[in-house]
Amino acid sequence: MIGRLTGVLLEKNPPQVLLDVQGVGYELDVPMSTFYNLPANGDSLSLLTHFVVREDGHFLYGFASEGERFAFRQLLKISGVGARLALSVLSGLSVGELAAVVAQQQVDRLTKIPGIGTKTAERLLLELKGKLADALPGNTAIVVDAHNDILNALLALGYNEREAATALRQLPPGITTSDGIRQALKMLSRV
Repeated sequence: MIGRLTGVLLEKNPPQVLLDVQGVGYELDVPMSTFYNLPANGDSLSLLTHFVVREDGHFLYGFASEGERFAFRQLLKISGVGARLALSVLSGLSVGELAAVVAQQQVDRLTKIPGIGTKTAERLLLELKGKLADALPGNTAIVVDAHNDILNALLALGYNEREAATALRQLPPGITTSDGIRQALKMLSRV
């Protein structure tokens, strides 16, 4: 019904934003991955949306990329996963990281997300297997593998997951494993 909104960002209150579209204010819930990349209040913003009608209300969810929206919709198709849990997953993992977690069947990475226990994590891995590759652009399998290798190298060197994930987010897209490890170590040594 509502596929995209473009307007002026009025307010940011995690995880919700208020977007003025020609005089109409739309409240959208967004994953933290989108929230962290929002412009300043008063700037123009365009978000892809997913509209949900439930018995208790109408809800609008916003996403910075098609990949995030696709992953959100795939998560909603899983029994027992609602919009709040889907947003939590996308707030805890990028789409690429989620695809890698699913490909490698890493239950422990999913259980670190608030609201996800072992059984839910196992169900997510089973239901999402093979479905997230479509959300990622062409070379993504290689990029995801490189990011996984970089992450595993940093963890093996004694960095915690938060430090490693922060360094990974700062790496340029399409970086090779060896260059990624080198750059991540430089970033982490400055901290």
